[in-house]
Amino acid sequence: MEMTGEQLIALPQAATWDALNDPAVLKQCIPGCETLERVSDNQYEVTMRAKVGPVNAKFKGKMTVTDADPPRAYTLVFEGQGGVAGFAKGQASVALSPQDSGTRLAYSAKATVGGKLAQVGARLLDGVAKKLASEFFTAFNQHASGGK
Repeated sequence: MEMTGEQLIALPQAATWDALNDPAVLKQCIPGCETLERVSDNQYEVTMRAKVGPVNAKFKGKMTVTDADPPRAYTLVFEGQGGVAGFAKGQASVALSPQDSGTRLAYSAKATVGGKLAQVGARLLDGVAKKLASEFFTAFNQHASGGK
């Protein structure tokens, strides 16, 4: 599954970059995130809950920042195991550019799933993935704009 989108963030580019690299901000904005801990300069351990149709699972995994070009862009590579529910892995590229008094955040993400999750159907998975991405970027925008 693939998804793309854009948001206009009411912060300067450098401040948006800082927020996108702050584990506390990310934890608040990632839907279902229970823990997010930095284990090195570019790697995080993540625990989150996700519900996809009839499958409700707790995922444990890691998220790695690659191709960092501060304060313009980076790629997040993620992989997680959800026990009997299966696994999820993928990557998201984020690009920041100045626009007016804020920052245009553009993203492109790809993900694959296996196990029970893969059995619920591509259309359902696509809908849930798009909803999670939208919820994250909406929450991030609200947080960055001082709404949270």
